[in-house]
Amino acid sequence: MTESPAEFHHNYFNYFTEVEEHFQRARGTGLFLLSPLDWALIETWKNSNIPLEAVLRGIDTAFEKWRARKQNARRQVNGLAWCAQAVAEEAAALSEASIGGRTAAELEAPFSLEALQNHLARIAAETRAAGWTELESVAAAIDTIAAGAEAFYKKLEELEQRLTALEEKALATARTRMSEEQLFESRQAMDAELRPYRSKFTTDQLARLERQFLDRWVFERSHLPRYSIFYLR
Repeated sequence: MTESPAEFHHNYFNYFTEVEEHFQRARGTGLFLLSPLDWALIETWKNSNIPLEAVLRGIDTAFEKWRARKQNARRQVNGLAWCAQAVAEEAAALSEASIGGRTAAELEAPFSLEALQNHLARIAAETRAAGWTELESVAAAIDTIAAGAEAFYKKLEELEQRLTALEEKALATARTRMSEEQLFESRQAMDAELRPYRSKFTTDQLARLERQFLDRWVFERSHLPRYSIFYLR
């Protein structure tokens, strides 16, 4: 069922939470913690402009097929990657005119100006907390955005683009500060997570997923925040 505009305004900016909670409900086993691969996959879908509606429908479709197979009665679906093909099919089925294809530029913020200001203050502080002189310019740029938060509150697409650019700069800095051993460890972790699911993705999808997994790994190990308004809390 297609969401109303009011519902979509809320859900669009809670892309990660909506997918996580929907998967948990579809799985039907209460709290289930998503893996690093799951979070990377969600981010890949978002960055590839896969409509939230398509993701949620794909999860439902995948579980319907799973439950229809009696041999799966005692097995559990333990990762979002199992739903990847169904999500891709649902995304292809949705027309570009559907509500799920709308972007941040077309939507009003479902969060308050104060919440945005708090988000900007937090990510600036956490960036400085890393203690790296190379990131002071990034933190200062976030301060500048925060000073104009009221204007950006009405220009969400531009705000997201600016924050994404700053996040990419922070990521590049963090990666240069990692040792060869740490980077090797990230590759090992990625390969271990992806190994059971590689056959479910195309070469292009795998490349995107690998990049997202490694990027998230670097952010987490560097204790850097995510800047996107999709991480606003």
